[in-house]
Amino acid sequence: MKKLLILCLLLALCSPAFCQTNDNDAIKKVINNMFDSMRSGDTLSLRNTFADGMVIQHIQSAKDRPDSLVITQGDVFIRRIGTPHKDVYDERITFGEVSINNNLAMVWAPYKFYFGKKFSHCGIDVFQLMKTNVGWKIVSVFYNVRTGNCPD
Repeated sequence: MKKLLILCLLLALCSPAFCQTNDNDAIKKVINNMFDSMRSGDTLSLRNTFADGMVIQHIQSAKDRPDSLVITQGDVFIRRIGTPHKDVYDERITFGEVSINNNLAMVWAPYKFYFGKKFSHCGIDVFQLMKTNVGWKIVSVFYNVRTGNCPD
């Protein structure tokens, strides 16, 4: 009886960590699928990574004016990816912090963006995701843009 109680206690303590690991992997998979879809121009697959109402926001910087916020609706972004273009849109990220609380997640990820093989810019992506009945979905992406001093 004592062994059974100890086993149950150990399982109870380990299960949240196991779930967090599974969620962590699932979140990274959704984000990687988004970038794979961008590279291939697969709008159906890209749409499947997004929650309804998804938005992309970025900070636009210019020397002659203050920084401004640019907001792009997910559907507009999907059309842009699906429009034929000469070079592959190749965004490469390094996963940083992944924070999960129940059905909410946030990912901080340095990135470098290439048009084909040519480096374009870099910065930080911040993803917000929600857990739905079909898995994790991207709710928003917020990023900044730099051409030098790229984060690692």
